[in-house]
Amino acid sequence: MSINTQELWEEMLCLKGLIVVDAFQAWCGPCKTVVDLFRKVRNEVGRDLLHFAVAEVDSIDALEKYRGKCEPVFLFYTGGQLVAVVRGANAPLLQKTILEQLAAEKTVLERGGERGLAARP
Repeated sequence: MSINTQELWEEMLCLKGLIVVDAFQAWCGPCKTVVDLFRKVRNEVGRDLLHFAVAEVDSIDALEKYRGKCEPVFLFYTGGQLVAVVRGANAPLLQKTILEQLAAEKTVLERGGERGLAARP
């Protein structure tokens, strides 16, 4: 899913489950090295509660603080809230964070509870 307007951003945040967003700038583009990882993880865990998106930070007001940087940034959202951030294209850390956050979201959806931010370096 490609997000390039504030309206699409707000619609995306309404999706149920975990949303992993590759936040990029138009001049450097999304991180192509993790596409295969995302496909692999999604095939393993299913599509019901796991969504991947690329979002152009230059055209989305909510992502203004990520402008001006060339390092890949991956944002993890559940219930419209930011719950984790991974900086850099670290495939093992991304996979671990996806699986941890997906498990946490399943628990919240099944039993209730709170979501929290688990920032990654």
